[in-house]
Amino acid sequence: MSAILPPAERLWWKHPLDRVEGTWIVLALIWCLIMFAMMVGWHIYGKQNLSTETYRTTPVQFSKKAQAMVDKYTVRTETDQKIPVVAPPAGSDVYLTARLWSFWPILELEKDKTYRLHLTSMDYNHGFSLQPVNINIQIVPGFEHVINITPNKAGTYSVLCNEFCGINHHTMVSRLYVK
Repeated sequence: MSAILPPAERLWWKHPLDRVEGTWIVLALIWCLIMFAMMVGWHIYGKQNLSTETYRTTPVQFSKKAQAMVDKYTVRTETDQKIPVVAPPAGSDVYLTARLWSFWPILELEKDKTYRLHLTSMDYNHGFSLQPVNINIQIVPGFEHVINITPNKAGTYSVLCNEFCGINHHTMVSRLYVK
């Protein structure tokens, strides 16, 4: 017999399984079923996965909604680019736009109040990472992602893009204030 020649009996699946081999196959199958059940359990009981709503949108439609919110609730501007800081009332829809290489506007929310945060990208895929609470969402152009958020701790949070979006990706940062 040679390693380069085909086996004499080609119907290998008709040979009986060795006991050790069968044991490993059964163990692997059981482990796969356990992991599948754990994934479902982590999603339902783990509270680490956001349940988002997603709708189709266009940059023009979303820009109109975001601009209307900014015009109505701007309290000041920050940074050299004069990015508006908006403080919408509790329970309102809040719009955040991602585009090369910035988030717009800066949000100022109230502690223990619920908001509907609407996210979209105007150009490429971006990431929305809220640190240090570790909320991560991929923002896709043409889709409006809606998240119900209730900030429970006052402070200044960092908003980062965690999806590589070009040469100035490292500068795509913003803030979110919770009063």
